[in-house]
Amino acid sequence: MKGLIIRGIEEGHENLYYVRQYLDLASAAKILMNLDYVDENNITVQGASQGGGLAIVCAALMPQIKTVIATYPFLSDFRKAYQLGAQTSAFEEIPYWFQFRDPLHLREDWFFEQLEYIDIQNFAARIKAEVIWIMGGQDIVVPPITLMAAYNKIQSHKQLFVLPEYGHEYLPKISDYLRENGSC
Repeated sequence: MKGLIIRGIEEGHENLYYVRQYLDLASAAKILMNLDYVDENNITVQGASQGGGLAIVCAALMPQIKTVIATYPFLSDFRKAYQLGAQTSAFEEIPYWFQFRDPLHLREDWFFEQLEYIDIQNFAARIKAEVIWIMGGQDIVVPPITLMAAYNKIQSHKQLFVLPEYGHEYLPKISDYLRENGSC
């Protein structure tokens, strides 16, 4: 879905689409963790791309989570993504907003300040869980440098796995490797 990053931005950061997503995610996690058949001492969240970004936020909001497996997690470092040429990436709605809402960039600083409210790098330091971070070194959809903005702020135990020849695609063998080596 395109347009979700900027949806609600005109009304201020508290009205951004992802603010509601993050709150709903935390509520859903709390409900699921309280089910009788769930081991509340062994909760793992996992996701790729947007799901990876949501997994990072979920772990930040829910300190009970033990492990996070995030594969090229989207929603980090919006300004850097824009500077890299977001027209051909998952961040393409950012230049679209400037083209149609602020072509003179008079509100550029305001715009990126609003997006900081949902940037996963600003949640990363809150994570208590072990983090397994997986990414392709050739990712042009979610550039690695935007991913590292969040990864570098994680203070809990973390592992980084980079598959140098891969982009934003299926990353072979990594799941088998993690299972065989007891990482998940």
